[in-house]
Amino acid sequence: MSENNNVGWSFEVFPPKRTANVSSIYMALAELKKLKPDFISVTYGAGGSENCQATVEIANAVQNNYQMEAAAHLPCIGLTRQDVENQLAKFEEIGVKKILALRGDNPASGIIKPGDFAHASDLVEFIRSKNYDLNILAACYPETHYEAKSPEEDINNLKIKVDAGVDGLVSQLFFSNEYFYDFIDRIRAKQINVPVEAGIMPVINCKQIERMVSLCKVKLPKKFTDVMSKFSDNKEAMMEIGIAYAADQIIDLVANGVDGIHLYTMNNPNVALRIFEAVKNVINRA
Repeated sequence: MSENNNVGWSFEVFPPKRTANVSSIYMALAELKKLKPDFISVTYGAGGSENCQATVEIANAVQNNYQMEAAAHLPCIGLTRQDVENQLAKFEEIGVKKILALRGDNPASGIIKPGDFAHASDLVEFIRSKNYDLNILAACYPETHYEAKSPEEDINNLKIKVDAGVDGLVSQLFFSNEYFYDFIDRIRAKQINVPVEAGIMPVINCKQIERMVSLCKVKLPKKFTDVMSKFSDNKEAMMEIGIAYAADQIIDLVANGVDGIHLYTMNNPNVALRIFEAVKNVINRA
């Protein structure tokens, strides 16, 4: 993010599934550095892998090779307190001072190892109890977490998590800004006052849309599905539509006073660069 900005600007990357493709993530980081982000978040392993070594290696590269701030994901499902302390020691060793504390998704196998943390709030409370010098981020869900019984329950759980010691929130992706604005009104009414970065994902192909809707349980506005159905077989058109739609979302969010934008890059720096070019003047005037 430019020094002249007051809107947060950050990106998410993830370890490639194949070690042969690891060079691609470093090329992506080199390109993303040009945009001067506030931080780069690094997901936990490939596709939810329990092996977090790749997360540590990429966070180390972000922090020390590319001189950007890394925010390392730390999902606690199946972890013991000792596991968490070991992981935090690794982050401390490489100079990572920002983590995204998550519960995490259940393994694809359905087999969950016994652990000490049922919720992300338990992880946040444990980290704070150990007096680690960390900036702790956590996730939030503008369209309500899919496991919550109601939006009210979801906000109440978020309040518990934030009160446990969260410094800021990063939202799940969404495609209608109205969901985000309503969510902000509701959490502020509950005295949840930490900054919230809006999670934006540029959707550039139909398979990606289908996967995100299935995985994240987000809704697609009719204007988006109409365009998608018309151009689904045109890769070039879908690329342009996804970039333009994300840019429009960001411009509207900035105009309405968003704390920050967290772009889910899917390790595609060219898309991130194009979106930044489309919105940079608006962000610089914020």
